[in-house]
Amino acid sequence: MQPIPLDTKIEQRQPPSSAEGGAGGAGTLPNLYDFTLEELTDFIKQLGQPTYRAKQIWEWLYINFAQSFDEMTNLSKSLRETLKRSATLSTLTPVVTQHSSDEQTVKKLFQLPDGQLIETVLMGYEKRQTVCISTQAGCAMNCVFCATGQMGFYRNLTVGEIVAQVTHFCRELSDEDKRLTNIVMMGMGEPLHNYANTIAALDRITAENGINLGARKITISTVGLVPAIRNYADEQRQTPLAISLHAATDEERGKLLPINRRWKIADLMAACHYYIEQTGRRLTFEWALINGENDTIEQATALGALLEGMLCHVNLIPLNPTGGFDGGPSSRERVDDFQATLSEYGVSSTVRVRRGIDIQAGCGQLRDRAIAEAYQVKGSKIDFG
Repeated sequence: MQPIPLDTKIEQRQPPSSAEGGAGGAGTLPNLYDFTLEELTDFIKQLGQPTYRAKQIWEWLYINFAQSFDEMTNLSKSLRETLKRSATLSTLTPVVTQHSSDEQTVKKLFQLPDGQLIETVLMGYEKRQTVCISTQAGCAMNCVFCATGQMGFYRNLTVGEIVAQVTHFCRELSDEDKRLTNIVMMGMGEPLHNYANTIAALDRITAENGINLGARKITISTVGLVPAIRNYADEQRQTPLAISLHAATDEERGKLLPINRRWKIADLMAACHYYIEQTGRRLTFEWALINGENDTIEQATALGALLEGMLCHVNLIPLNPTGGFDGGPSSRERVDDFQATLSEYGVSSTVRVRRGIDIQAGCGQLRDRAIAEAYQVKGSKIDFG
């Protein structure tokens, strides 16, 4: 499978629904989460309202996490009715919610007005509440072991659709007297392929008058879009990057990640070194351990030699199996041997705890299953036309 050129326009696949509306749809009401504060102020002025109303609404969105205009009790009833006719608060409709058996992981499938389905996962830890968010519906990267990569690319999410995933779980956590502590942009899609909207959403999430989450509490994961990594380095942002590497030789990486046919490992590593030089920040490399594929001592040795002396850390992740890929997770013994080999080169690593396996928490898996069930089960909550 050849990678899609990333400097050309990508033809989007048709959504799995005949519903009108959504991003770019005719007659769609504006989503307030798509607005900056300045744009919201202009919008309120167009409604004939004083500009201070924009700040009140903004606080309801990002501090109180309102789910409806009726909750905005410091607005007049007439203004609330005007807003209902003129805008929407969020275009995310939860259609499936799953809880892991240990109750530490919650996965939600959201439907957008144009029928697209995206996934968001909340992972609870002893001292952290981390949400994994999506930036695209589908993905153009075609990584063979990823359920999202197997489904193809539909479209980029808007700024509001990215941000609303965060506010949704902020609201739910606040109801439990908890707060969101971390975000990982590791859900459906390649964040740096939707660069402008991802960065705008990042600014909204970290803004003092927004959600106000620390930039270093967020991680952006990329499969390795070299020009975007260099551009991100030039912006001197504090939000860390994680590089999905998964193989240390071009031959092996090309089998797993078609993007490697566009930018070889040498190109990617040059961009990684540039990022570290520009920012002084440590890079994280992600490595999905596939039994008998990339968990060999040979690959561990090649990875150790590649990263030796570099300001970096490796996250080792036993594979979360998907229906479209035959590979399975590595055994504990192979993981230990791989990690021991990295330590011989002075490369630090940790083995990530696999979360939500019983609810298919890997990105794209719930969406695939829901579509299959929706076509087979009459009366499904998901309407595919």
